[in-house]
Amino acid sequence: MNSTSVSTSEPGNPLPEITVDHLPDKLQAAARRAGWNTLMPVQAKAIPYLLAERNMMIQARTGSGKTGAFVLPMLERLDPSLAQCQALVLVPTRELARQVYEATATLCGDDGLRVAAVYGGVGYGAQIEALRQGTHIVVGTPGRVLDHLIRHTLVLDHLVMLIYDEADRMLSMGFYPDMKRIQRHLPPRHLHVCMFSATFPWEVMRTAREFMKSPQFLSLSHDHVHVTDTEHVFYAVPGMDKDRALVRIIEVENPASAIIFCNRKSEVHYVSVVLQRFGYDADELSADLSQADREQVLGRVRRGALRFLVATDVAARGLDIPELSHVVLYQVPEDIEGYIHRAGRTGRAGAPGVAITLVSGPEEESDLGRIARHYGIDMQRRVLPTDEDVQAVVAERVTALLEARLRERDKLKTERSLRFVPLARSLAENEDEAAIIAMLVDDFYQQALHRPTVEPEGPPTPTQRHVEHKVPIPRGPRRRR
Repeated sequence: MNSTSVSTSEPGNPLPEITVDHLPDKLQAAARRAGWNTLMPVQAKAIPYLLAERNMMIQARTGSGKTGAFVLPMLERLDPSLAQCQALVLVPTRELARQVYEATATLCGDDGLRVAAVYGGVGYGAQIEALRQGTHIVVGTPGRVLDHLIRHTLVLDHLVMLIYDEADRMLSMGFYPDMKRIQRHLPPRHLHVCMFSATFPWEVMRTAREFMKSPQFLSLSHDHVHVTDTEHVFYAVPGMDKDRALVRIIEVENPASAIIFCNRKSEVHYVSVVLQRFGYDADELSADLSQADREQVLGRVRRGALRFLVATDVAARGLDIPELSHVVLYQVPEDIEGYIHRAGRTGRAGAPGVAITLVSGPEEESDLGRIARHYGIDMQRRVLPTDEDVQAVVAERVTALLEARLRERDKLKTERSLRFVPLARSLAENEDEAAIIAMLVDDFYQQALHRPTVEPEGPPTPTQRHVEHKVPIPRGPRRRR
C-alpha cells in the first residue's frame, strides 16, 4: 500500500500521525496480513484519534483505505473472549457490506474476533446463524441491521464502537429513518462513534450532530474533496441524450433539493416536462409565466415543498432558497458571470453544496474550463452513470424501502399478504409476467421517493397540465446555444 501526500484539516488539539512501525504488535501483524508496508494517509491520521476514543467525523473517499482506519483500532480495543457484538459498522449498500466484511475478516485473521455481514436482498438463515455464534464485529446495511435488532437476533448491549461508513451515500439511499430507529437499540451509556464520509453536505453535518456527541472533524483533501464550500463537478454527456443523462445523474446523486438552470425558457419547459414524466416532483419558473402561476411555484419553493425547480437565470434572480443541496447547470451559461450566479445558489450561509454542469462536446467543455480558470475553481470531472449503475442504486434503495414497509405491517396485514405469496412466486418465475412485478415495484418506488412533499395548491401549472394530458415528451432544442 502506497502513501500519498494530502493536505489535512485537523481538530484544535491534533494528534501526531502514526506509522506501521509504531502500531501495537497486534495491529502490525494485521497490517502484514493485508500486505501493507505503509499506511494510507487516512489511516496514518485517523488511527491515533480512534485509539484515543475520540468521536470523529472523518472525510475520506471510497478506496482511500478508510476500512483499515477503523478496523485496526478495533483489534486493539475489542475482547475476543466476550462472544457479543462489540463493534457495529453501518454501510449504505450490500456491495460495500461485502467489501468491508472481507477486509475486516482479513485484518482480524485468527486473532479470535469473528465478523458477520448482514444486508438485505438475501435470506436471514445464514446471517442469524453467524450472529448466534457470537459475532464480535457486525457489518451491515441499516435496514437489515434493524430487522435483526427487532427480531432480537442481534443485541447491542455490549457495543463499544459504532461506525457510520460513507454517511453521505447512506443518507442519499434514504436510510435516515432506519438509522434513527437503530439509535433506540444502542446502550444508554458512552459509546465511541465515528462517521466517515466522502463529503459533508449540510444534511450529513446535521445528522452527525444527532448521532454523535461532541464530534471532532478530520479532513483529508485528497482527490479535491471540499467540505465548507461548494463542490464543482461536471459530466460530459451526449448532446442527443442529455435529458436521459440528467435523469441518471439525479437517480444516483439523489439531491434533497435542486435548481436546474437552462439558458432559454423553451429548454426550461422541456426539462420540466421530462422530469415530471419520469415521476419527479419538478416545476418550471420562466419569465413568461403568468403572475398567478409564478406565485404558485414560488410558494412551493419557499415552503420547501418543491424538490426540483427548473429555471432561467432571469427567473431565478433574487430567489434565495435555504439549504439548497444542489444546483444543476443543464447547459454551460452564455457568459462567464452566469456560472457564479448559478453555482452561488447552493452552499449558502456556510452550508456545503454541489454545483453540477452538463457539457456536450469539446466546445462546451472548453467554455467550462475557461470559466474555471477565470475564477480559480477546482472543477472535478465525474463519469456519467450508466443504466446499469442506476439499476444497482435503485435496487438497493427499493429493497431498503420495501423492507422498511414490511416492518411496519402488523400481524393481521402480514397474515393477509400471505395469500399472495404463491402468486408472487408464479409471477417471478415467468419471464413474461415479471413485467407486472417490475411495474408494481416501480410505482412503489416513485410514490415512496419522488412524490411531492406537499400537494400543489390551486389549479395545475402549465407544466402540470402538459403532463396530465399525456402529451408526449417533446424532443427539445438540440442546437448548441
